[in-house]
Amino acid sequence: MTFFSSSLLRLAEVVIAEARARKLRIATAESCTGGLIGGLLTEIPGSSDVFERGFIVYSNRAKQDMLGVPGDLIADQGAVSEAVARAMAEGAVENAHAHMAVAVTGIAGPGGGTGLKPVGLVHIAAARENRSILHEAHRFGDIGRTEVRLKTVEAALELLQRMF
Repeated sequence: MTFFSSSLLRLAEVVIAEARARKLRIATAESCTGGLIGGLLTEIPGSSDVFERGFIVYSNRAKQDMLGVPGDLIADQGAVSEAVARAMAEGAVENAHAHMAVAVTGIAGPGGGTGLKPVGLVHIAAARENRSILHEAHRFGDIGRTEVRLKTVEAALELLQRMF
């Protein structure tokens, strides 16, 4: 039995197959999802062919230590920001020696939101070595912690898929 829906598993299968066909290694950098993206990818048999590693960087210190996200960037923009998501994705590619990475940072709730950064706000970035970075901001709303996290996983894999 798996925690993930059949639609999420199918999406992960497509991502793994596309990465395998292109001989690309994937890394993840996860804050609000706490490893769910890596967990989903590794549900797929043979994912070790392409999944390099996952960084669970829940704290600001972890983002700095493991991914090289500048502390002043976090202080200036906030951990839940486009700039930090982009820096996380770039740091994951570089520090994992992977070809591509997806990074997520957001507010899953139920608390922690503000008027400018409400519960359900998630920034997702995907990076590929020597290429531009894609970014999306999602406002899932206050739909519950689990739902925000699962919708983030889905959106992250969809964005990663666009990097192929």
